[in-house]
Amino acid sequence: MIEISKFGAPLGGLVHGVDLRSLDDVEFAAIQAAFAEHLVLAFPGQDLTIDEQLAFARRWGQLQKHPYYRGADYPELMRLDNQGKAKDPNEHWHSDMSYEPTPPKITMLYALEAPAIGGDTAFANQHVAFNELSNSLQEQLRALNAVHTAEGLARLYKRDPADAPQSIHPVIRRHEDRGDDALYVCRAFTTKFEGWRPTESQGLLHFLFEHSARPDFQARHQWNAGDLVMWDNRSVLHYAVHDHGDDARTIHRVQVQGDTSLSLIS
Repeated sequence: MIEISKFGAPLGGLVHGVDLRSLDDVEFAAIQAAFAEHLVLAFPGQDLTIDEQLAFARRWGQLQKHPYYRGADYPELMRLDNQGKAKDPNEHWHSDMSYEPTPPKITMLYALEAPAIGGDTAFANQHVAFNELSNSLQEQLRALNAVHTAEGLARLYKRDPADAPQSIHPVIRRHEDRGDDALYVCRAFTTKFEGWRPTESQGLLHFLFEHSARPDFQARHQWNAGDLVMWDNRSVLHYAVHDHGDDARTIHRVQVQGDTSLSLIS
């Protein structure tokens, strides 16, 4: 029997009593409902092969490849290893691949190895972030689009930044399944507002970046080997905390394609 409990007040559900290798339709429907409610779900104690993780991910939709990373045998899967803090590309608040015309709707991580201490992933609820803005600022932001670019990521992967993906998305996103609004900017990829100069955008974007990651919007997951964690990339920011030194942290990442181009959502 599936049991779901909160692991954070702003978001996050801990799911027990389920084997992701053999879900029936009733169990999957219960997980879908819990995901819409909690935005982040953690499934401890799983024992998944790569094929089994991919099979579970495909129940949510088509898988989406990363623009710069291709696994040799599984092109939709990224292996994330501890390369040291100086080389960690994920120690910042971000929404995965917001520079794409159709960013992923779900990111899913499965831990093969986890450090004994540290290495948490932090999450921030962007529905709450939007609701905590004043009504006046909410209305002003609804009229704005923002530019998201992977130029910095291209440099990290030693690719030409001029060829990096770039997209324009609404600053306030209407969630396709839930129907409520969320703030949709992130420090990693959002560079300016459409039609504004970068210098004009800087002040308001800095406020939104700081606001979006307020501690009272956050919850954390502490990893153990066998944990599968999935989150709603449409309205949740995340941050990989690198406080575990050189201890091993090995994770398999897959992403589920978003349903609709954000550029068409207003």
